[in-house]
Amino acid sequence: MKNKKQDFSHLSAKQPIGIFDSGVGGLTVAKEIKRLLPNEDLIYFGDTKHLPYGEKSPEAIVGYCTKITQFLLDKNCKAIVIACNSATANALKEVLDLVSEKVPVIDVINPVAEKVSYEIHNNVGVIATKATVNSGLYKKSIRKHNKFIKVDELATPLLVPAIEEGFKNHPITHAIVYNYLSNSKLKNIETLILGCTHYPLLIDEIKQYYGSRVRVIDSPNIVANQLKITLDKYHLLNDKNANPKYHFYLSDITKNFEKISKKFFGKTIDLELKVL
Repeated sequence: MKNKKQDFSHLSAKQPIGIFDSGVGGLTVAKEIKRLLPNEDLIYFGDTKHLPYGEKSPEAIVGYCTKITQFLLDKNCKAIVIACNSATANALKEVLDLVSEKVPVIDVINPVAEKVSYEIHNNVGVIATKATVNSGLYKKSIRKHNKFIKVDELATPLLVPAIEEGFKNHPITHAIVYNYLSNSKLKNIETLILGCTHYPLLIDEIKQYYGSRVRVIDSPNIVANQLKITLDKYHLLNDKNANPKYHFYLSDITKNFEKISKKFFGKTIDLELKVL
């Protein structure tokens, strides 16, 4: 994001990648990183005690994110992935200030906005938390690259709690998804960005609503690819680790997180309670 050349020669490819989110949503990003970079050690922090971030004040979100970032730096991470749209929208500057170019930082909004900007998209819809929509960051980021794209953002605050409670392919989520996607703000969109890392957990229901008439953007894949490009650029890709370790820290261990994380990462994952 800065013009001056960054120097990460003090880092080693053997160091882990740090990923954080307010809850289970960031696992959609972590899963893609695991798939794309199978030799990397991962440290994940889920701030389940304070979720959903989308209902919190910007000041509170900044406080959570800076504490988690410092924790991941203390864990010797070689890169930090902000796998949360609300965190990116409200605390990216503060995280970058804290990191002070010690490690690369990848967020979940700017790589997606840039990719959408340079492809054929005219009318783009964004569904996200209140905190993300109120920041207007998606619209600003997309129009910074392409001022001709029309961007409509809709706050969809009920989706994260429903997902965190384990409702998937359930009449409750069907009703919520239908109610939000039928909103007049999204009436003429050709492309939909899932502006919350929780939402890909409902991607089948969202695609079912639209059929083939709206393209749904796969944000976790875009973010994982951006991470790979960044690590490769600075010679930080680990390609010699046959037994990668995945460590999960939670500020509150929940049954749903256990269930979803095991589904994504297998039954050998290590969940550790860590209150910052």
